[in-house]
Amino acid sequence: MKKNKRSHVARRAVMWYIILIIVYPVLIIVAANFVQLICVNISWDHESGIYRFLIFVRNHIELIGNIVILSGWLIITFVFLIRPLRYIDEIAEAAKKLAAPTDEEITLSKRLYEIEYELNSAREKALRSAEIAREAEKRKNDLIVYLAHDLKTPLTSVIGYLTLLRDEPQISEEFRTRYTGIALDKAERLEQLINEFFDITRFNLSTITLETERVSLSLMLEQTVSEFMPILAEKNLACAADIQPDIEILCDPDKLARVFDNLLRNAVNYSYPNSEIQLSMTAENGSAAITVTNRGRTIPKEKLDRIFEQFFRLDTSRSSASGGAGLGLAIAKEIVELHGGKITAESENESVRFTVVLPQN
Repeated sequence: MKKNKRSHVARRAVMWYIILIIVYPVLIIVAANFVQLICVNISWDHESGIYRFLIFVRNHIELIGNIVILSGWLIITFVFLIRPLRYIDEIAEAAKKLAAPTDEEITLSKRLYEIEYELNSAREKALRSAEIAREAEKRKNDLIVYLAHDLKTPLTSVIGYLTLLRDEPQISEEFRTRYTGIALDKAERLEQLINEFFDITRFNLSTITLETERVSLSLMLEQTVSEFMPILAEKNLACAADIQPDIEILCDPDKLARVFDNLLRNAVNYSYPNSEIQLSMTAENGSAAITVTNRGRTIPKEKLDRIFEQFFRLDTSRSSASGGAGLGLAIAKEIVELHGGKITAESENESVRFTVVLPQN
C-alpha cells in the first residue's frame, strides 16, 4: 500500500494534465458555438465596434481558434511544469531536514500529504534510532567505567595475597591454602571482568556469522544443564529438565550453546535462593520450543520491553559484582534470529520465563 501511495502525486498530476489537454479544446469549441448562436439572434449595429470585431473573428476563426487553443495548452503545460518543480524544491528542503532530524514536523503542500506523512515517519524513526544509539552508548560507557573500577578490587587482592605468600615463607599450610584459594577466586573474578570487556569489543566491532551443522538439540541442552550443576549447587538452586529426546536441528552449535548458557546464567543470577529453575524443550510442526523459567522478582513491563537491548542490565546498581555486561541477552537474541528463530521474555507473579523457538529445518 505504501509503495502505491508514493506514486499518487505523480499519477494524479499526469491524469489531470491529460484531462485538461483534452477538455480544454472541447470547451473552446463549445463556447465558440454558443457565442455564435447568441450572436445570430441579436440585431447588431453594423457600425459598432463589437460587430466589426465579431466579423473579424468569423473571418479568421481558424487562426484565432488555433492561437487560443495553443495559448491555453502552453499555460496549462507551464502551470503543470512549475508545480512539480515547486514540489521538488519542497521535498528537497524536507530531505535536508531528514539529514539532521529535529522534533519539528516536516510540512509540505496539501497535495503532498502522503509524502509528508512518509517523511515524518522516517524522521520519527531516525529520532528513535538516534535516541536508542545514544542510550546504548551511554550505558556502554558507564559500564566500562564500572568494570574498570571493579577490576581494581580483585587485582589488588591477588597482588596482596601473593605478596603475603612470598614474604612469609614460614606461613602455615592452612593459611597458605586459604590465601591461595582467595587469590584464585579473585583471579577468576578478574578473568570474568576482562572477558566482559572482550564481549563489549566483539559486539561492537564484529558481525556474528553462523557455521551450521546438524546436531542433537536434546543432547546440547542436557550437556548445558549438567555443566551448570556445580554453579547451581553453590547457589543452593536446582534445575528440573524436561527435554524431548532425539531432536535434531541445523545450527551453529557453539553459538546456540552460548544462547542457552546465557539464559541459564541469567536464571541463576536472578533466582530466589533455594528455588528451582525449569528447562523444557518440545518439538512439533517443524519447530522446537525451549523455555527457561525461574522464580525471582517480577520484571516490570518497562524493563521487560528493553531486556534484549545491548548493555541493558536489570540490576542498575553501580557494582558489576552480579550480572554481566548487559550483552548476554542481546547476543542471544541476535544469534536466535540469525537461526531464523524468535526469543521472547515474560514475567509475572514472581516468575521469569524466556522462550526460544527455532526451526528444525
